[in-house]
Parts: sequence; structure tokens; C-alpha cells
Amino acid sequence: MAKTDPITLAVVQGMLESTQREMTLTIEKTSRSSVFNIARDYSNALFLGTGEMILQGQDIPIHLGSLMPALRTVADYFGDDIHPGDVFYHNDPAWSGSHIVDCCMYKPVFYQDELVFWTVSKGHVTDIGGPVPAGYNPEAKEIYAEGLRIPPLKIRDRGVERRDVVNFILTNVRSRRLQAGDMRAQLAAVTIGERNLIGLLEKYGKDVVMACMAELLDLAEHQMRAFISAIPDGTYHGKSILEDAGHGYGDIEIAATVEIAGDTMAVSLSSPPQIPYFINSYAANSLSGVYLGVMMFAQLPPPYNEGLYRPITVDVGPEGTLTNAKEPAPHANCTTTPSESITDAVRMALEQALPEKAVASWGHSNGLNIAGQDYRSGEEYVSMILATIISGGGASHKTDGWPAVGPQCCFGALTSGDVEILEYQYPIIIHRYGLMTDSGGAGKLRGGSGTHWEVEPLRDPMTVVMFGEGRRYPAQGALGAVSKLCEPKVGRALYYKKDGSVEEIKTNRIAEIEPGERFANQNPGGGGVGNPCERDRDKVLEDVRNGFVSVQAAWEEYGVRVEDDSQKYRPYAVGVQEKLAAGK
Repeated sequence: MAKTDPITLAVVQGMLESTQREMTLTIEKTSRSSVFNIARDYSNALFLGTGEMILQGQDIPIHLGSLMPALRTVADYFGDDIHPGDVFYHNDPAWSGSHIVDCCMYKPVFYQDELVFWTVSKGHVTDIGGPVPAGYNPEAKEIYAEGLRIPPLKIRDRGVERRDVVNFILTNVRSRRLQAGDMRAQLAAVTIGERNLIGLLEKYGKDVVMACMAELLDLAEHQMRAFISAIPDGTYHGKSILEDAGHGYGDIEIAATVEIAGDTMAVSLSSPPQIPYFINSYAANSLSGVYLGVMMFAQLPPPYNEGLYRPITVDVGPEGTLTNAKEPAPHANCTTTPSESITDAVRMALEQALPEKAVASWGHSNGLNIAGQDYRSGEEYVSMILATIISGGGASHKTDGWPAVGPQCCFGALTSGDVEILEYQYPIIIHRYGLMTDSGGAGKLRGGSGTHWEVEPLRDPMTVVMFGEGRRYPAQGALGAVSKLCEPKVGRALYYKKDGSVEEIKTNRIAEIEPGERFANQNPGGGGVGNPCERDRDKVLEDVRNGFVSVQAAWEEYGVRVEDDSQKYRPYAVGVQEKLAAGK
């Protein structure tokens, strides 16, 4: 193999990163649905022809971990029937997809008649057919009631679009025009990736480029092995509760066991048998949740590629369990619930080994999808409103959690977009979108605040589909962080009716609301880290001034008493140390 020098290696790494960013910007600027062009719920990655990921974009983590088994599954299915100009499409979790609303496009990159790379783009589509708009059916008992399953198939054959296949897909969704635009945006992204990679090969030659790829993979592996080596050898355990959403299955415990031996890590998951409810996770999705838990804790620098995972083995549990579901288990909600619980359990196991690197849980997703008839165009509209799942980030061992940065499965890559754009695209009024006081978990380092989103339909009724959790238990803190005022820190779904009454809806279900009625979704904040009574008093006062913490919470949770005097907050004599001395 050719040798590399540091300059060439840095240039090649930069070219990979800029290619991935160009793919991402292409989708942002050319896509049609709000899920793509506002929320940016998509991810792009680059792979070797042999199937190893050589660049994991800093996009949606729950997408990226599952792409590795997914690409190999697609490539294995087609075998020798892969040619220049082919493009493949796929979403099925039984074929290593994450969930059916995440549709993935794969383009093989040939150079001198050899398959050298793959460019890949995965995105959350607006609709995937089935009985419930936007694909989340809380009443589904099996996967067949959730939408269109797409096993590996070709949508372009040697450069020619398979119009029959594309038409079949688009005919089965409610948002044909938007979805067709999003598919073209993904096609543009993988084609731009192909163009740039061929240019890289032409500039440096295949041998030099492949040597750089090998070195970048080895560098990522070395960094992960160095991190694992710093963890004391042993077996560590973590668990997280997937809360009962009111469908009779009770709270569900997901446990993770992490075994450290030298520079290797083995992660195994334990969960109960799968259930006829849409929170089962197929293997590839669970793998993503495990990898996110490790990366949240490790916090390694680039490069981000499959070399990171070479020292890690993962057992997602016996087939037929909640974390290793098999057909016909329903699953549509799995990328948030239970993947966030899987991530929490893995991360908390690692905290047993290195508590000084503790990271609190982010607020778990509690969201809405909307659908109806747009009187302005006569078309049916449907959308997953990603702004409704923007929760607070968990604090780390160094910093407070960021407000409005979640959900955890997207790790800050998801955006909520401007309220005015959503009101322009859909026949709705958004009455409120903002942060909630006291929603962040208390701690020496405070959790980030969650959000309140409130909508009303214009003229015609609107369907609202509720999914997620976080409505019963606040985000888990770390290193002694305990919140005494738990009620503001959980999620809520509130139905404001025409008669003036307000119904709190605690189950995942489908509802119809009329013009003049409103639906509000409150997302939880992130957990805190450390004893709240050890938080610096000036930081508590600043939190009160900024509206993150109320006067009541400043005293009850942090031991700092303040009073409002012409909008100026002053500390009383009784403060942190006095309250600690009193044993409170």
C-alpha cells in the first residue's frame, strides 16, 4: 500500500468532511418538506466499497449508527448486481433499517470499473403511508399497520430511473409532491458525493487515497482504544426506565452491561419480550442507541468513522425482545423511545467506572404530528413537527446543559425553524414557542430548559398524533443531582377546548381538534449534574434573571433565597452554606 504524509492525509480528511457538508447543504437548499428543509432531519455519510464507514457526518446519531449494518445488508442483497449509475432505496427495519419513516438512498461509486466508495443519505420522510398520517400509529399491533415497508430495491438502474418503482413509492404516501422533491434532493446529495470522491481519486490516485482511508480508520480506532484503556477493567451496569404511556404495559426496564478488558469494550443489552405497541427497536436501531451512549461519554475528537467501533462489540439481546425485535413487531416510535433509554443505560454503566466524566440524560422526546386539509390549496397536508420534540440537554461534568437542544437521539443536529415558515406552509397558528421556567434539572451544573409549543388549526379540523414519553419521570441527573420540584421538569400534552376546559393527555393517541381549540406540547428539560446546593450563588441569581429558574426553585432546590424588587433580584442572608449546615 502507498505511504501517506501528514499534509496529504489532512487534505484528504478535509475533502471528505467538505464533501459530507456539501451533501448536507444540498438537501437543506433543495428539499421540499419542512422535515427536511426546516428541521434538517437527515444524515449523510461516506463508505468504502467494502462497506466500512469512512466519514460519519455530525448529523443525526440515531441515523448514523444504523447505516453501517444497513449498507452491508443492501450490498449483500444485490451482490454482483451493482453497477455504475445504480441507486438503491430502503427503509425496512427487518432489513437493518432504523424505522420505516427514515428512508435511505445509496449510490455506489465506481472508479476504473471498480466499486471504490458508497455515498449514502438517510432522511425522515413526511409520510410513509399506512392508516395514520406521518407514520406514527400508537394503535398499531404489528408493523404492517404502520406504513410502507421498503426492502432493498433499485430506483435507478445503470443511470436510468425506474419510474415504476418510484411511482409505486410515491403513490403510497400522502405528501407525494413534497416527497418527490425530497427524494430528488437526496439523489442530488449522493451524486455530489460521487462527483467529489471521483475527483479525489483522480487527483491523488487510488493507492494514495486508499492509504489515507486506512490511516483515518486506524486513527479513530486508536483514539477509542486509548479512551477504553483509561477505564478500569471490570463489569459495569446501568439501567433506564421506559415509562408506561398508558397502554397497559407498565414501566419497562432496559439494562446495559459494559465489560472493559484492556482496550476493548463489550456492551450487552437486556430488555423484556417485544410488545404489540410501537416502541420495539430492531437490531440496527438499538446499535445506534448503544453507540450514542458510548460517544456521549467518550467525547472524542475527529475523525468520526467506523474505526471508532472496532474495539466495541454489541449484543442487543435475544431476538424477540424489545431491543432486538423481530417481525411483526410495531416499531415506528423506536428512534426516540426506546433508543434514548438504551443510550441512557449505556452511559450510566460507563459512569460507574469514571464518575468524573458524568453526563446527565437529556429530556426524552414527547412530540406531535399534524395532518389535515389545506383549504388554501385543496391538498392534504401532513408533517412531523420536529419543533415539538425539542427538549433540554443534560448537563455534563463541565458545563450546564443547553436549552432547547434535544432530542437526545439527534444530539443537537435537529432544528425547529422559524414559526412564521411553518405558519406559511401549513394552515395553522402557533400561539407560543418558548422555553419553560424550572424545566431544567437542578444540579451544581443545571440541565437545559425544555420547550412549550402551542398550535391552533385554521378554518378546518386538524388531526394530532401524540408519541413519545417523558411525561412521568424527569430526565435523570448524575453525581447526586436531585430535583425537588419534579412537576415542571416532565413533558405534557395539553388540549385547550372551546368550552374553556383543559385536558391533560397522558397517553400516546390520535385526536381531532377544531379551529378555536389549541393543542400544547411541553417537552422536558435535561438532567443536572452534582449537588444543587453546591451551585454558585451568582449563577443561580443569573438563572432567575434569565427566567430559567423561578424564585421558588432558587430557594427550594438551590438554597438561594431571592426577592423581586423592581426587576432586581437580591440574595437574602440565608444561602447555600447556611442551608447545607442546617442539613436541608
